[in-house]
Amino acid sequence: MRSRAIRVSSSRWRLVALSALLLLLAGCDDGGGSGSTIASGPSTPTPVNNTQAIQVNPGPANEDIDVAFTSVTICAPGTATCQTIPNIEIDTGSIGLRLIASQVTISLPQVSDGTGNRLGNCTVFADNSYLWGPLSMADVHMAGEKASGVPIQLLGDASFASVPNSCNSGGTDDDSIAVLGANGILGIGLFRQDCGPSCVTSTSPNLYFSCPGANCTGTTVPLASQLQNPVWMFPQDNNGFLMTLPAIGATGQASVSGSLIFGIGTQSNNALNGAQVYTADNTGAFSVTFNGTVYSGSFIDSGSNGIFFLDGQTLGISECTDNPGFYCPNATQSYSVITTGTNGAAGTVAFNVANADTLFATGNSAFNNLGGSNGQSFDLGLPFFFGRNVFIGIEGQTTPGGTGPYWAY
Repeated sequence: MRSRAIRVSSSRWRLVALSALLLLLAGCDDGGGSGSTIASGPSTPTPVNNTQAIQVNPGPANEDIDVAFTSVTICAPGTATCQTIPNIEIDTGSIGLRLIASQVTISLPQVSDGTGNRLGNCTVFADNSYLWGPLSMADVHMAGEKASGVPIQLLGDASFASVPNSCNSGGTDDDSIAVLGANGILGIGLFRQDCGPSCVTSTSPNLYFSCPGANCTGTTVPLASQLQNPVWMFPQDNNGFLMTLPAIGATGQASVSGSLIFGIGTQSNNALNGAQVYTADNTGAFSVTFNGTVYSGSFIDSGSNGIFFLDGQTLGISECTDNPGFYCPNATQSYSVITTGTNGAAGTVAFNVANADTLFATGNSAFNNLGGSNGQSFDLGLPFFFGRNVFIGIEGQTTPGGTGPYWAY
C-alpha cells in the first residue's frame, strides 16, 4: 500500500501530503480576492444536480491509503468534444485541476503568456518532489455543474519544455500515475486561484514559467491565466462546497463512498445546519490548541492521508519502523484539541491514533485513526473527514455563514 504523510522515506513510501500545496501556493495569496465579477450565488432560477460521487479506495495504482477520488469530465472549450477521467484525487489543500498528460486524449488549447510563449507551472512538495507541466484551457464538468474556460495543468507532458532547475532541485518527479497514485489532482481548497494577486506582480516563488522552447524562465501571470478552483467558476453553487464521508470503524474499510455537494446554502442539500464556521487567514491556516499550547499555521486538508501533528518525542509515542513518519503506538491513543478560527470561533475535535503498521496490514484503504508527525502544526487530513460534514467556503464568496475563506463543521 502507498502511504503519504509529511516526509519521504528512503523506500519512497510517499510521505508528502498534498497539503504542501496549500503551504506553498495558498501562501502566495494576499487575501485580497481576484476582483472577478462571477456571482457568488445562484445565477439561474433552476437548480442543477450539485452532488458529485467520491470514493476512498486503493486508486489506479492499487496501493493508496486514505485518498479520496472522483471523476472529472473535461471538454475542449465551447465544444462537445469531451472526456471523463476517473481516479482524480480530491485535495482541499491545493487549487487547480492537474491531470496526468497521458490520460488526456482530447486536444485542448494552450495557455500562453503575453508574448505567445506557453505557460508552465511548478509545484514543489515538502520532500522536494515536484509536479511540472504546461497549462491548457478546458471546460470542466462535475455533477450538473460546468466551469467554462478553466486553465488546467497537464502533468508529465513529454512534448513540453524540460523541468527548470528551480523546480527540480534534485527532487523526485511525481508526474506519473505510478508515483502520484492518481490520474490527477482536483485542487478545490479555500482560494480562487493557486497564487492570486501576488503572482500578477512578482515571479516569486517560481510557480509560473514562460517557455519559448526547451528552456523556461519565471514570469508573472494575470489572474485569469492562473490555475483556478473550478468550483468558484461555476455559474451557480459557486461559493463553496460540502465534503461528506460516513463514519467508519477502528480497523478501517476496504473502500468508502461519499459526496461532494457544491454550494453552501444555495440548495436544500447544502445548508450549514448549525455547522460552526472557522475562518482562515490568507495562507489558509487557523490555530489548534493542544495541552495548553497554541499551534498556529494549522489546517484541514483532504489531500493528506493522516492526521499529522507534532512529533513522537513530544507525544511520547513511537514512530513506525516500517513506515517512518507515521505513528505506531503500542495501544491506540486518544487526543482532544481545540480548533480556533481567525474569527475567534472555537470548538473541540477528538481523534484517535492507532498503530499504522497494524492498520496497513489489514489490507484496507480507508482509516479514521491514521496519524504521523508534522513538527509544530496540525494537519487534519482525510481521517478528520470521516463521520463529518466539512464545508469549504471559498475566498471572497458570500455564503450564509459569511464570506470565505473558511471551514465549517
